[in-house]
Amino acid sequence: MSTQVVVVGAGYAGTGAVNRLEDKLGSETELTWISEHDYHLVLHEVHRCIRDPSVESKVAIPIDDIKTSETDFHTGRVTNVDVNDRTVEIDNGEETVGYDYLLLAIGSGTAFYNIDGLEEHAHELKGLNDARAIHSDVATAAKEATQEDPAQVIVGGAGLSGIQTAGEIAEYRDEHRAPMEITLVEGLDEVFPGNDTELQGALRERLEARDVRILTGEFISEVDSEMVYVGGNDDNDAEKLPYDTLVWTGGITGHNEVTDVGINKDDRSQRVFADADFQTSNERIFAVGDTALIEQGSESVAPPTAQAAWQAAEVAGENVARAINEEPLQTWRHDDKGTVVSVGDDAVAHGVKFPVFGKLPINVFAGPAARTLKKGIAARWIADVASTRHALEAWESM
Repeated sequence: MSTQVVVVGAGYAGTGAVNRLEDKLGSETELTWISEHDYHLVLHEVHRCIRDPSVESKVAIPIDDIKTSETDFHTGRVTNVDVNDRTVEIDNGEETVGYDYLLLAIGSGTAFYNIDGLEEHAHELKGLNDARAIHSDVATAAKEATQEDPAQVIVGGAGLSGIQTAGEIAEYRDEHRAPMEITLVEGLDEVFPGNDTELQGALRERLEARDVRILTGEFISEVDSEMVYVGGNDDNDAEKLPYDTLVWTGGITGHNEVTDVGINKDDRSQRVFADADFQTSNERIFAVGDTALIEQGSESVAPPTAQAAWQAAEVAGENVARAINEEPLQTWRHDDKGTVVSVGDDAVAHGVKFPVFGKLPINVFAGPAARTLKKGIAARWIADVASTRHALEAWESM
């Protein structure tokens, strides 16, 4: 009887792992791939769709253009994993798929931190539907606004997604000459918290050059249908920010799909604990990408970034194949190759390392070099998982 391998998720980690598994698994193994969408989304470029929805066709790659014909793909959301019966249940008609080895790569959800009214009133940016909704709201608000009463757009969270979202909305405003004010709110003291101060300064400079107002050092405390309340212990103390469109990018948490799975998880975030070889507390279940808190040494875990997921995917796929063959598993360590952040049509790069040459002598740079690098990163990933043709078609939209 053949060995059944199931991969759940078509993000960076799941897609990269499937590519590796297709190379490593023998004819006696059957590979099943499950995702709620029949495409792989280049998520770190989905903010481009806020300004121009036509970019969707460039950043959503059909699964059939990625997998081989031998891999069995199922479209649907996983509703339950039974670790005793070794089955995965899907919501596409109460289908059940059996597994001998399971790789969880379902990404993460948005953390709303129990902020009153935030989840109810804010957009998130986790997929194409989110980008479409933000675009629609921004466009509607722009049409209804005047110079005397401009549309108010608030982006909560000044991490990577928040900065890139604010930058795209600013470009939309400028291209359409829309009367619009954009405010980026961050609870910590600087944009892109926890990163190099030179990088933070370069990002702030470019956001402000695009007339994005930046509020740092005060957390959003409450949201209702008309106002975002920033700071203060009650409505009287808080700064009140009226809004037409609110986007929240302030944090990540585990998906509901893993809440009841019988493996060890973080009680607060519900993200799965995984060793540096991606094995969980159940030796037949592996976890990779934002789904997991992947051990990286004493009290350290891998960052929840696209770069980390890309790097981890190949080793995770390799280790599932090794587990089947009862071979020693490989240990993975994240290698930070630098950061590139879009701010509309511009970009800022920091700490970039290239093969052979290593880390560049310039710590932070922007302009054409950073923009080309940002395009190249996306194009290389698309070429790796799909084809050079897909990468070339996407180049101008990145």
